[in-house]
Amino acid sequence: MAKVTMTVNGRAMSAEAEGRTLLSDFLRQGLGLTGTHVGCDTSQCGACTVHVDGLAVKSCSVLAMDVAGANVTTIEGMANADGSLSTLQQAFQDHHGLQCGFCTPGMVMSAAALLADTPKPTEAEVRHHLEGNICRCTGYHNIVKAVLAASGQDVGKVGIAAE
Repeated sequence: MAKVTMTVNGRAMSAEAEGRTLLSDFLRQGLGLTGTHVGCDTSQCGACTVHVDGLAVKSCSVLAMDVAGANVTTIEGMANADGSLSTLQQAFQDHHGLQCGFCTPGMVMSAAALLADTPKPTEAEVRHHLEGNICRCTGYHNIVKAVLAASGQDVGKVGIAAE
């Protein structure tokens, strides 16, 4: 076991971890940040997506020790400073971009990465970017609406061409 330290959601945090400890397990069990969900443990579903030094990564495919010293942002770090929902989180709520909620943290983190790189994505860009995140409940239309709404775009005709 070794002490692993990183900046998580703007705070220096440390915990003991074995060399084989995945970042997802380190966040959930070592640091008690359970918002990062683990769905498949094989990097297929995207529920465990977090940001490491500004890049979206699937935390079940990264060893905690490999990101020691990095800046990590989890879903818990996405809220505004006063604890209110961020624009993106609020858009997910307003546009019913979630049902069971299991995929939501990963969807929000992936969408945030997209919006950081492409502030006004097209519907096709949103759908392409979220291909690595599986949702078994929503059919994705409302998730796409939420991302477009968070970018300040009209969501009135989302999904019409896809149907």
